Amino acid sequence: MTRPTTGSWRDYGAVHLPAPLRAALEAFMEHGYHGTSVRDIASRAGLSVPGLYHHYPSKQSLLQGLLELTMTDLLRRSAQAIEEAGDDPVTQFDAVVESLLRFHMFRREQAFVGSTELRSLDDDYRPTYIGHRTRQQRMVDEIVLSGVRSGVFVTVDPKGAARAVASMCVGVSTWYRVDGELGADELIARNLDYARAIVGYRPSR
Repeated sequence: MTRPTTGSWRDYGAVHLPAPLRAALEAFMEHGYHGTSVRDIASRAGLSVPGLYHHYPSKQSLLQGLLELTMTDLLRRSAQAIEEAGDDPVTQFDAVVESLLRFHMFRREQAFVGSTELRSLDDDYRPTYIGHRTRQQRMVDEIVLSGVRSGVFVTVDPKGAARAVASMCVGVSTWYRVDGELGADELIARNLDYARAIVGYRPSR
């Protein structure tokens, strides 16, 4: 099944990040947060260390800046997908799952760093970042609960099923490759089937 790819929440071009954040992303992907030096990030960005500090005062601020942009983009796309889907919980569910899948495919590196470097966040920012993730999860939770109330989803554990669906989508960032055997639309179609199975989708007759 091939799904349409029009609409801004479905549109993914090249990643446009400020040079210091782009350099930090590359370094964190290669060496991890703790294995990356500020000097390495500065060199990748074409800056001196003092020049880098002029924009971002610490390596932690680079990580936080990167994750803030990542989550802002993710939440915007999810909210837009749900809004465009209308009031039907099945259409909303398909939209938010597709949005999550596309993001974790086409912003794979940003999503991967966001998942793996949670442990590296300072205590003052960690609650903010977790709050973003919680907001995203609640979008899925509310749709699944709505589907259960309307009888189209029959899972006995709506919140557990919603967490499983979101985790499946997030996990795509660990294995998706643009040059893989299946194209993005086919992978999305298959994973939508898996997601519907998790929530116990029961089509109306």
